[in-house]
Amino acid sequence: VQLQASGGGSVQPGDSLRLSCTASGFTFDRSAIGWFRQAPGKEREGVLCINRRDALTDYGDSVMGLFTISRDNVKNAVYLHMDSLKPEDTAVYFCAVSTTGWCVSQGAMTYWGKGTLVTVSS
Repeated sequence: VQLQASGGGSVQPGDSLRLSCTASGFTFDRSAIGWFRQAPGKEREGVLCINRRDALTDYGDSVMGLFTISRDNVKNAVYLHMDSLKPEDTAVYFCAVSTTGWCVSQGAMTYWGKGTLVTVSS
């Protein structure tokens, strides 16, 4: 199983960014993919998840509707679209898969990829 998050970088407050998570080694279209993040000095938290039926789960109110998630089952990819980025969005962003097909807590996710760093700073 391979999960690879990409698309991170340094941006300014108010900018937009799209992260990608590409995957292989499992039945992608039957899986749920979630995005999680870990800010410096903080615990990892859930952001958004999309399940096998394209239903979304918002793990918390930290992104306040400014982030969206989508998937492309042909490309085995899930995207995290981030708008109006703020300095507090600075974190390493991870994608993870739940092979159950349903969005679950981060402790129950099946596989994890390496993260991609997003830095929001003026």
